[in-house]
Amino acid sequence: MAGGSHAQGIGGTFAVLLGLLLAWEAAVWFFAPAPILLPAPSAILAELWSSPRYFLRHAGFTLWTTLAGFGLSVVLGVALAVATVASRWADRVITTILVVMNSLPKVALAPLFVIWMGTGAEPKIAIAVMLAIFSIVADVALGLRSVDPDALALARVHRASGWRILWKVRFPNALPALFVGMKVAISFALVGAIVGEFVGGSAGLGHVILIAQGQFDTVRVFAALFVLGVIGTLLFYMVEAAERLALPWHVSQRSQHGASPR
Repeated sequence: MAGGSHAQGIGGTFAVLLGLLLAWEAAVWFFAPAPILLPAPSAILAELWSSPRYFLRHAGFTLWTTLAGFGLSVVLGVALAVATVASRWADRVITTILVVMNSLPKVALAPLFVIWMGTGAEPKIAIAVMLAIFSIVADVALGLRSVDPDALALARVHRASGWRILWKVRFPNALPALFVGMKVAISFALVGAIVGEFVGGSAGLGHVILIAQGQFDTVRVFAALFVLGVIGTLLFYMVEAAERLALPWHVSQRSQHGASPR
């Protein structure tokens, strides 16, 4: 029953997207704007079909830098969140540094990363980490702190060590918050990778968009944006699928599967 409703939801989503594309195609056919302003979806798909290896190669580079930045942001973000919970001094220092970093425009910082790290994948990964890590730290720290006081008191009565309390009590409680942060961070990591590709490098979908924009090739720009949209959507739903597998017991997953309270 749950699988059927899930399939219906996916089918409904694709139906809406298909309807929007058909409406877009009809609007371009009816109003006939210049292709440089707004190409038709059929022209965008024809561009993708004509150069599949080109787009796959650049999409692979963007995907690699995105996943690398996302993975590093999760590891570092969880470690920093644990530090903020363990020490008030660390909480003030780490939170202040992250707020300052999050307030700085990444487009302005990207050239510095290129100067420091070159034009390879490293500056793209670094920018992806900068964009993604804040949501991981904030959500995981909230989850680590939002533990039932009775559970903490019970663990202390049984003389559990601080690390055991962290691993057995706090961290399981923070898992739902971690996945919330990961779903936000995966999109930010993709944006960070694209920002890095805009500034320097010779690969990636951001590079494709930049070159096509310089040549006034709007069709290729839209084709690259379409591929980016597909990648971002797939990454988001991959994290959501991992959440369903890791947290089948959580109330949010039971409600999604149609469980009714008793």
